[in-house]
Amino acid sequence: MAEFTMELNDEQREVRDWIHGFAADVIRPAAAEWDEREETPWPVIQEAAKIGIYSLDFYAQQYFDPTGLGIPMAMEELFWGDAGIALSIVGTGLAAVGVLANGTEEQIGTWVPQMYGDADDVKVAAFCSSEPDAGSDVASMRTRAVYDEAKDEWVINGTKTWATNGGIANVHVVVASVDPELGSKGHASFIVPPNTPGLSQGQKFQKHGIRASHTAEVVLEDVRVPGSCLLGGKEKLDERLARARERAKAGGGERVKNAAMATFEASRPAVGAMAVGTARAAYEEALEYARTREQFGRPIIDNQGVAFQLADMRTSIDAARLLVWRASWMAVNGKPFTAAEGSQSKLFASETAKKVTAQAIQILGGNGFTREYPVERMHRDAAIYTIFEGTSEIQRLVIARTLSGMPIR
Repeated sequence: MAEFTMELNDEQREVRDWIHGFAADVIRPAAAEWDEREETPWPVIQEAAKIGIYSLDFYAQQYFDPTGLGIPMAMEELFWGDAGIALSIVGTGLAAVGVLANGTEEQIGTWVPQMYGDADDVKVAAFCSSEPDAGSDVASMRTRAVYDEAKDEWVINGTKTWATNGGIANVHVVVASVDPELGSKGHASFIVPPNTPGLSQGQKFQKHGIRASHTAEVVLEDVRVPGSCLLGGKEKLDERLARARERAKAGGGERVKNAAMATFEASRPAVGAMAVGTARAAYEEALEYARTREQFGRPIIDNQGVAFQLADMRTSIDAARLLVWRASWMAVNGKPFTAAEGSQSKLFASETAKKVTAQAIQILGGNGFTREYPVERMHRDAAIYTIFEGTSEIQRLVIARTLSGMPIR
């Protein structure tokens, strides 16, 4: 087990600097254009693929970093560049994590490479969990998967929403209910292969922020997938459902994690790192502006009202990073989140990003309110962190339930 440390080793620093260079030289110059266009930045994704940042190998290397710091370090640097473009680059990772968390070795080897494609023909993937009436309330999921034993196929019907890369993905990972009576314990995840009949894109959302990232509904109408596309396999599913039914009859018992929650628990510290990246970018813009902007014959940073804000911003960012790194180290080293440390990191970093980007606008004054300066875009982008992959309210609920052991509502 790797010891917890805040000091990056030489290899990690080299990777960090490499990603930072890509973010500075490729992502940032393109950020305003793709934000305005509200389209997937395929040329930037392809550039990332050419140098190896958008690839299964790269994310695997960071994922298996024994210190746990590979993924949060990479997320922070990419999102320091621009949140919308970065999410287009890393959005496939949520689907990949869904397969890694729930799939067999054969499923992982078959489907994860198809999610990325290659440098000459890049692909993306989508993780489809939320629904119009079931976002945080995953127990209310209506998408159904019914097993056709005669054909060894699963038939999926339903509508997913808020799916990053939804409809344009090469591979979709869809969470569906296989036993509605069990609520969230009756869920399973399925691979929907490329060009499967019955899957289509619904509404594409025009968003407040992260506009370069494609977000849309995914409609599934009698979508048939082979039995081998059930992540984890049917034998494992049947065993899990049988245990859940026995516990339900006995009036409760040990909590059973469902496929969607396993994915989100694994990804929450990474989302926290994204928020840290955006917050750091806004802080750096505000700091440089405060040093160079003069009013009444002196730089505005000479005023306590500005300087103290910057001090608070930097302190919050560093505290958020500490929480993210702690949770990431715990996760990779098998330490249980006995105080919901994953949710703590996501909650604090998300709220920090919203606050810091708002403070950056305030420091820039009227200039900060215009699109001539990037803090306006950063503030719009930061709003998503307190919403997706579990709202701040849900994170507080998770933390409170974990600490108290009570079913707080």
